Amino acid sequence: MSSSSTSSSCDASGNPSPPAAAGVAGAAPAGAASAAAAWPRRQCRDVFWLVVFLLHLLVFGAALALFGLNRFRQADRFNIGRYANLTAEPWGTPAGSPDPAPAPPPPSVYRSEDPSVPASELTETYWKFYGAAGGVGAALAWAWLAAAAWRKDGGKVVMRTAVHSLTAYLAVVSVLCFWGKHFFWGVALAVGAVLHFLYVMSVLDRFPFTMLVLQKAVRMVWELPDVMRIAYAFVLVMLCWMALWSFGVSGIVAFGIPNGGQWWLLLIFSVSLFWTGAVLSNTVHVTVSGMVFLVLIHGGPAAATMPPKPLLKSLQYAVTTSFGSICYGSLFTAAIRTLRWEIRGIRSKIGSNECLLCCIDFLFHIVETLVRFFNKYAYVQIAVNGQSFNRSARDAWELFQSTGIEALVAYDCSGAILLMSTILGGLITGTCTGVWTYFNQSDKAIMVGSTSMLMGMILVGLTVVVVESAVTSIYICYAEDPLLIQRWDPEFFEQLSEALHERLQYRSARARQILNGRLDHLPHTSSI
Repeated sequence: MSSSSTSSSCDASGNPSPPAAAGVAGAAPAGAASAAAAWPRRQCRDVFWLVVFLLHLLVFGAALALFGLNRFRQADRFNIGRYANLTAEPWGTPAGSPDPAPAPPPPSVYRSEDPSVPASELTETYWKFYGAAGGVGAALAWAWLAAAAWRKDGGKVVMRTAVHSLTAYLAVVSVLCFWGKHFFWGVALAVGAVLHFLYVMSVLDRFPFTMLVLQKAVRMVWELPDVMRIAYAFVLVMLCWMALWSFGVSGIVAFGIPNGGQWWLLLIFSVSLFWTGAVLSNTVHVTVSGMVFLVLIHGGPAAATMPPKPLLKSLQYAVTTSFGSICYGSLFTAAIRTLRWEIRGIRSKIGSNECLLCCIDFLFHIVETLVRFFNKYAYVQIAVNGQSFNRSARDAWELFQSTGIEALVAYDCSGAILLMSTILGGLITGTCTGVWTYFNQSDKAIMVGSTSMLMGMILVGLTVVVVESAVTSIYICYAEDPLLIQRWDPEFFEQLSEALHERLQYRSARARQILNGRLDHLPHTSSI
């Protein structure tokens, strides 16, 4: 995409064409047809990562089925316990040893081949807890999107709920963990509550602008009810995979493995679930971004120039030619983006501490380099141009840098607010499941609750991404051609332009202040 002031047209298939000259923004359909004729057919990108993701699904799906069936209605059906016993402590000592032989461990833990395993150690005992987690997570996901997108003031609801509720909820869950004598988790959640509170205080002055952006993004989604149906459909798809995932994880929880083996297996399968959820979430991201971009280009969803079935065409590209790029970006984008938010929040509040500022600047430049190749705005470029992920991320970032929009993107906290909503949904899901597990299998409450929290976060994230897609598309369109935003909402265009002017002035003044401070520390030389 070019960074000049342009507008775009679409071919008959709904594929956005490269930006045309500014003078043809209102050209007749014949001009759009000629531009479409020159648009090349899309090619599959990042095929290697598509193959890796599909192989990952096959391997982990088979492993999950194996672990689940191993203890489904019968203890250690496939005699996997003999492999766990290799890492266990010996059950006795040889004859003549001065130390007495210890008592053998419970059959449900080490001697898995023993058929006398109690029913409490079978897969179905824990599967019902994960079934409840899936139900709670899906209900929260649907309720969040309904509250946010089915009303024009949904942005206010989203922001106030995320900001005011997350710190309090983290503190409450921390107290519950201390009450249940899970001190590690209690401390971890308490630290999380403090960090969240400090982050909110550090970016409090950005909230008015963030509220404005969220309100406009919610309005965009409110005008496109079909994109919400796509999100609901992907929640159902994710629930189907979670049924298999929770089946296998329930078998792992029921299968006692010594030396912390259960936690290591749960960590591996949780990473797999996170990647799968991120891929589905970013598929929704690409689909919605393509639709929003078309709406802004054509001036509205009911415009005569809109191509037929644009949402289905955008979905088709997302799950075919662009799916490899989505799989690749889903591995790294979320972690890098979260790290960048935290560093920016700390950096803005350091003050005049030169030593600390130097250390933070070093980390900041490392993260900024990573962001250049891994950022969420790449998904809009993927939806529009069908490029590879790294090229899309680089083009989007260079577009922001060349137009100065990066100053607005850095100032906006809408991504952090939406992440808070996702974490809150996961905490509610994990708490509900963990409490139920505590009253039935108290020793497994943290294990089941923490993995259920991940399930809730993924399900809620599938609906939260709809609003996030609208935000990213608005920024890309504003950087590409500000007149697209002006035509859609003139008042919002004026507010964005004013905010951009203020941020650029602030950055210029801060750069002069830092430069003057460093010059003051240089040694003075006597004049000759």
